Amino acid sequence: MPIGARPEVRIDRSDVGRRVSVRQVEPAPDPATGRPSFRDAIGVLTSWDDHELTVVTRDRCEVRIPLERLVAGKAVPLFPARNTPLPATGPVELQRIAARGWPAVEQQPLGEWLLRASAGFTRRANSVQTLGDPGLPLPQALVRARQWYGERGLPTWVELVTPGSPAELTAELDRLGARFAPTLVRTAPLAPLARAGRGAGAGAGAGAVRLSRVAGPGWLSAYQRVEADPALTEAARQVLHGGPSVWFATVPDPHGGVPSAIGRCVIDGPWACFGAVEVRPDARRRGLATAVMAALAARAAEEGAQGAYLQVEAENSGAITLYDGLGFTTSHTYHYARLP
Repeated sequence: MPIGARPEVRIDRSDVGRRVSVRQVEPAPDPATGRPSFRDAIGVLTSWDDHELTVVTRDRCEVRIPLERLVAGKAVPLFPARNTPLPATGPVELQRIAARGWPAVEQQPLGEWLLRASAGFTRRANSVQTLGDPGLPLPQALVRARQWYGERGLPTWVELVTPGSPAELTAELDRLGARFAPTLVRTAPLAPLARAGRGAGAGAGAGAVRLSRVAGPGWLSAYQRVEADPALTEAARQVLHGGPSVWFATVPDPHGGVPSAIGRCVIDGPWACFGAVEVRPDARRRGLATAVMAALAARAAEEGAQGAYLQVEAENSGAITLYDGLGFTTSHTYHYARLP
């Protein structure tokens, strides 16, 4: 009997990206009773083809179910995140977590510092993270950094974290040149963020968001930082998909065009990083950014995260206002300096 003819199965391909509950019949009956046995799974429906569907559960396992064994399925609400304290993590460790969530294509330790290069895609993935001791006197460490980036045809950007980077390094680089892109690192409890998408305007709630493990062509078409340069695009793909547990959110366009909104989340233990939250200009002021973050937050909470963090440039007043309303406060700051 066709899947669509069974009233117990109330999902189909159009539900890919939603949270679902599914049941499959096992190939062999229960040995004790001889009766059919079943197995249930709850998670994000990440794929559905002519042969099987895949659900990613809260413990990140991929459950593949042949269509002929699917006996029940329905869409279910987002994970009901519970209130938990914000993780007690200092600025240095949070900055290291952030580096894991936006991993450069090439990385090389320099003592406790980290040299990062990604063909020029974003300063964060093409700069020296200067946390702790480089294992060399500062002048020698900076010479080594210049050499490393010079070998790759890249300028030497230095990420200076306050607090975290050596004070004498910050003073020296401030003397050599101006600061670039001062950035706020902001944190918030995850549970209120996961509930923020409820009650949004028609069609703008978190239920309109679809989640995926892969940034597909539609998602990338809405991401403003992807350039036409093939080398840069490939580096962007590697950086975007790097991290412990990465999810991409999309609010599809009803007419099949560029998505109305997108976002990205990386879950690393108790922390979930939010970024690449973008809304198409003609779709703004409908609560889509909040809906995207709420859907990603609910998934992060389902995987055990408790806190959210993000990075926003200090001059981006519009984004800061949005994040203020979602409960984010500033943990610490960083900026960049370019070595002459």
